[in-house]
Amino acid sequence: MASLLGVALLVFALPGPNMAFDPYGRGASTHDSITKMALLQIVTETCRTVIEKTGDVFSPTGPSPDELVQACLGPTAKGDVSSAKFRSAIRDITVQNGLVDHDFDSSAPHHFHSETFLEGRGLILEGMLAIKANIREENFMAVRETLGRILHTLQDFYSHSNWVELGKKEPYINLIRPDLPLENLADVNTPTCRDCDSETCPNPILPDILREKKLTSGYFGVYSSIKPHGKCSHGGDDDLTSTAVPRGGISKDDRRSDNVALQEAAVKIATAASLQLLEDIRSAAGDRDFLRMMGIARSSVLCFVIDTTGSMSDDIEEARSVVNEIIDSKKGTQDEPSEYILVPFNDPDFGPLIRTTDPEKMKTEIAKLKANGGGDEPEMCLSGLQLALTGAPSSSEIFVFTDALAKDIALKDTIFALIRSTKSTVSFFLTAVFKRRRRSVKAASFKDYQDLALASGGQAIQVSKAQLSQATDIILDTSTSALVTILQRARNSGSEEIIPFLLDESLKKVTVYITGKSITFTLTNPAGVSQNQNEANGKLGTIQTVGNLWRIRLNTDKQSGTWQINIKSNQLYTLKVTGQSTITFIYDFVEKFKGSHPGYAVVSGRPQAGQPVTLMLSVIGRKGPSSMSVKDVGLVVVSGTESVTSGSITDMGNGDILVTFDTVPEGEFVVVLKGTDKVSNSEFQRQSTTQMSVSKVNIQAVVDSSVEPGKTFHLPFSVMTHGPGGIYTINARNDRNFPMTYQNSLTLTTGQSANETLTITPPSNTQSGTDVTLTIEGRSSSGADSNYVVLRLSVVTKITDFYQPQCEVFAVLAEDCPKDLSQCGRFSWELSANLTDGNGTGIESISLRQGNGSLSHSSLQASIIQARYNASCCSQIVEFIAVDKVGNVGKCYHSIVRSGGAPVLSLSLPLWLCLLASMFVGNP
Repeated sequence: MASLLGVALLVFALPGPNMAFDPYGRGASTHDSITKMALLQIVTETCRTVIEKTGDVFSPTGPSPDELVQACLGPTAKGDVSSAKFRSAIRDITVQNGLVDHDFDSSAPHHFHSETFLEGRGLILEGMLAIKANIREENFMAVRETLGRILHTLQDFYSHSNWVELGKKEPYINLIRPDLPLENLADVNTPTCRDCDSETCPNPILPDILREKKLTSGYFGVYSSIKPHGKCSHGGDDDLTSTAVPRGGISKDDRRSDNVALQEAAVKIATAASLQLLEDIRSAAGDRDFLRMMGIARSSVLCFVIDTTGSMSDDIEEARSVVNEIIDSKKGTQDEPSEYILVPFNDPDFGPLIRTTDPEKMKTEIAKLKANGGGDEPEMCLSGLQLALTGAPSSSEIFVFTDALAKDIALKDTIFALIRSTKSTVSFFLTAVFKRRRRSVKAASFKDYQDLALASGGQAIQVSKAQLSQATDIILDTSTSALVTILQRARNSGSEEIIPFLLDESLKKVTVYITGKSITFTLTNPAGVSQNQNEANGKLGTIQTVGNLWRIRLNTDKQSGTWQINIKSNQLYTLKVTGQSTITFIYDFVEKFKGSHPGYAVVSGRPQAGQPVTLMLSVIGRKGPSSMSVKDVGLVVVSGTESVTSGSITDMGNGDILVTFDTVPEGEFVVVLKGTDKVSNSEFQRQSTTQMSVSKVNIQAVVDSSVEPGKTFHLPFSVMTHGPGGIYTINARNDRNFPMTYQNSLTLTTGQSANETLTITPPSNTQSGTDVTLTIEGRSSSGADSNYVVLRLSVVTKITDFYQPQCEVFAVLAEDCPKDLSQCGRFSWELSANLTDGNGTGIESISLRQGNGSLSHSSLQASIIQARYNASCCSQIVEFIAVDKVGNVGKCYHSIVRSGGAPVLSLSLPLWLCLLASMFVGNP
């Protein structure tokens, strides 16, 4: 098995014709591509380790992320595997990486400008602590966001400092090791650069700095050219200090004729440093949770939000039955849920959110639910749903069971914001006839559930309690990792319409759902064969009707071509067509930002009205991006008269495209993509589920750090409108109910920002690693326009334990191992080691990383833990890792590989030696 360093050395050998540290696209190696390369390599290594431990062979059929996921999850299980969540995880990280140049453009520590080495390392270390704490609490979205930011800062060190000019060939491990000091830093009074009176001055670092191995970085000024005497500048048109003597700059962000070798070296070491940081996080998290953090897990999450009031006994029993059926029927397949989430709610209580990867634990937890209290009055449904939306991974399928209206209807706008932010789909199973009419705009109604379901791409299914078991087949349908939406529409009433949709060769288990009453329809296939609503078992499929739901499962998977359905109804109805396929897409609405390193920022809210709207979109196929071609991307109105707006497409490479729409439809719209699958030469159609609209209101806020329990966090934010000015209502909520203060209204002038500060205080007993989801909404006094921003804040306890566990190998018995490896299987060898954590928090786990033998150890409560490893002489390398209670990682490595016929000497190595020690013995 190749070591991680071996992979890194392959990166060192890669040619770099156009390398740059820009966020996107002006060269072959950018922050974006460096990060993606490191992520793919660490995931490949992790998958290889996991698969080979099971005795299977890790053999991707190709180099694409899609084929990597299939190889990582699919050697023994059956069914299709979608790589959408993996690709989304990569995008979460790379987008946050690029945003550092937007959100923290003038912050020297975020870029190691102006010799801010201690401050820059502080940001990296703080981020690593937050990442490890969040992994323990399974807050993986928070992990990805923080990881992207600190990778940017780490990568900038090698571009903005003189590390490579000093002749360094390896990453500076001290940047991610709080127990190791930063050494030999140039002080503010030490000149570091000579003057460069031209634009081509290779290595302007002063000879004394190079000889003494002093570490410096370039100063950067956007508004001023002032810098300390004799100091290097960053360089470039945006750096005013580069015009002050000494002129020029030492940045290796762009490849120029005078810095080719230095720039290539910086890219290579930045990639290796990124791998080094990722390896530390992987070791602290464990392979399983690291892959989950990267979106590599079987199937979607099974998430239930269940009303537990007294009238819900039958509903709870049906939910329990569905969970048990899914667990029992899908065990060992690719459709086995990777995670189970349960949120009960009552009145006035709701929660807690229960999360587990153990199916038997989920059975136990749902079996504990008992119906009690309450009555037929409204319940805390939306509060429970809020917990689910903030606790479940993005793009989850969430199912809500209730027989009452929402008491907490004031949360409706917050739920809309969270649905749009997470792109999760919410379906409601409602077992009551709601006859109550609204007494005011604040009173809840059944339509609220319909609105939320439609906004998310879900359905509001209304049945009697006796019929509920017939309606829950939809949950079985959607419990798959490869679920795609082909079409979704909603119509108000009183019309007859023929709606076409395209099925492709890759689709399986195609299902048509219609919700509504007084409906007639006729379904017609490409050959002209038809079936209407009265034919339960017809030529095209099986029709099931229960309550307001029609479910049509097509008889065969081979139904390529354009279908159509003719629907007539005098009431509101929805139409949805889904199937299973690995051909899909992911997307974000983005806006371009300018500056020294321009890029694209994901819009956290609704895109701005009155200007072009841009999508960043990735197409996912069966054999990677090269197996797909995109024909058209459009925005389509779900409700009302059909209107499709097509966008202009720019290919960004590797399956990523930018789509720009000069105009957008009025009202709520979704994204529709059409293209060709080259594997089958079949045209396909896919649609997003989450509805979106534009707004003239804009809210900006950035979370720049974690917060300690008991400490007040100050969050500045700004609100601006391009619409009418006046008083705008500000409403902020967080999913932990932590105390907050803020001004609840602002007076806005058109085109001008109004600034405000929100404070939030996590209680002193808050668990370290708690992830807080915060929404801030701004609404005009008329209610005609509004927007929101969704932010995440990590609560992390301050720690003082920065020291890694130590390892002392005190005995190796390998004398029996033969020189002739053909006979190795008949013999074994042993290793014994002592593990300690000194004055630290204590070792929490010990696990085997390399080696096919068995590892055992004494009690983790002991001050000295004895570890023993036994293996066949055929397995000659062992590495095991120890993680303490705050995530510090120590490693024990030993090899009995013979060199020149002599056995390798037994080594007693400190456990803090990084994985590089496997190749550079004695060079920690």
